[in-house]
Amino acid sequence: MLSFVLAGCADVAASETQATMPTPKAGGTTTSPPSTTPTPSAKPTVKPTVKPTTKPKNPHNAQYYALKVEQKLEKLGYPVGDADGKITVRARQALCAWRETQGLPISRKGLTLDDAYSVINATAKPTPSRADGIYVNKTCQIMYQIVGKQYKRIVWISTGAPGYDTPNRTGKVWRKWAGAHESSLYDDAYMYDSLYFLKDRPGIALHGSRVNSLIKPYPASHRCVRVLRPAIHQIFDETPIGTTVSVYGKFVWS
Repeated sequence: MLSFVLAGCADVAASETQATMPTPKAGGTTTSPPSTTPTPSAKPTVKPTVKPTTKPKNPHNAQYYALKVEQKLEKLGYPVGDADGKITVRARQALCAWRETQGLPISRKGLTLDDAYSVINATAKPTPSRADGIYVNKTCQIMYQIVGKQYKRIVWISTGAPGYDTPNRTGKVWRKWAGAHESSLYDDAYMYDSLYFLKDRPGIALHGSRVNSLIKPYPASHRCVRVLRPAIHQIFDETPIGTTVSVYGKFVWS
């Protein structure tokens, strides 16, 4: 485009400087005819407008798949946090739960292409092979509530921190304590809608915390299982005394 404009300028300059030969008269004198040189246009040369080319979206890039996977997991009941195409630690918890419920090796690793195809092509939440009850997976830091042979809820939890590990055992809900009460061991540590399932001393329970920010994506409690609110309130209402609660798995720090 630039060469076209320069060529046009050169052509105009040549026409403006072209010489005109005089016409001879009788007697050997010459006269100059009126100039026939054209008057140059006053209009400037207009450069054609070049529209920027919009790069088409690539439907096969990593962020595209990540967003589709997050949206599908959320739709199926696996909590991912913000569905924004970024596989955060929360989204990896959901992927970890997805792998478990699909019978795949359980891990908190990032999204793979096989994971993406598995999730995107799913038409329904898997049917559990376990009996009704509550299952705490320490590897994923995820809890499943199974009711009527279906996954009723899949929620984030936080088990015992190093030195306060939540034991891998199966118990039954033996006490329910509605609302808030202060821990008998830690001042100003409040437990909400507690479901005690192990009769250790002190007892070990599923419970909500004062704020949801205490439910970390890693083990952070003092042996109990912290559960998001308001999910714990709903689980509390739906869980009768005698319900099985099973804790298993191992969180690997990385």
